[in-house]
Amino acid sequence: MKIYTKTGDNGTTALFGGTRVKKYNARIESYGTVDELNSYIGLIKDQDINKDAKEALLKIQNELFTLGAMLATPPEKETLKSGKERLNIPKINENSILFLENEIDKMDEVLPQMTHFILPGGHQAVSFCHLARCVCRRAERLSVELNDDEPINEDILKYLNRLSDYLFVLARKLSLDLQVEEIKWIPTKH
Repeated sequence: MKIYTKTGDNGTTALFGGTRVKKYNARIESYGTVDELNSYIGLIKDQDINKDAKEALLKIQNELFTLGAMLATPPEKETLKSGKERLNIPKINENSILFLENEIDKMDEVLPQMTHFILPGGHQAVSFCHLARCVCRRAERLSVELNDDEPINEDILKYLNRLSDYLFVLARKLSLDLQVEEIKWIPTKH
């Protein structure tokens, strides 16, 4: 399998099912941003962090690939003429969302109560979490916009929303694990 196909040289790309669209299409922007998010999560996973977090992040990376495939499949191409599902992989679903919620709850149990907004930073691993959180929010916004034009699976929107919460809590948990102080946002008068 060659990496380059030359079929996108004219500024178009194929969705799952063969439909060709411009590379700036809302569907492409959505799953392209999910791919960017997945790369940032890889950066977090490559840090010196605990094994449980690495395992959770690997699971999330796999689920983001699935989510991207779901976004790359336009509704009219979800099933073949025979009625068989075209995208024959496990989909993001309520269990995927519950996994994130359970991970958030486990981390929250050991974290101090939050009394201020927190500024990104304090440690490279923490900063990567905040970068990923911001990219996740962008992926969510783009997916919401796509959903306004072409309905997508509602679990995609829920998953991205919960994932940004997970990344925020993971940043806090890594601050605790790495023994770095959270940087509180304290507005100052000028």
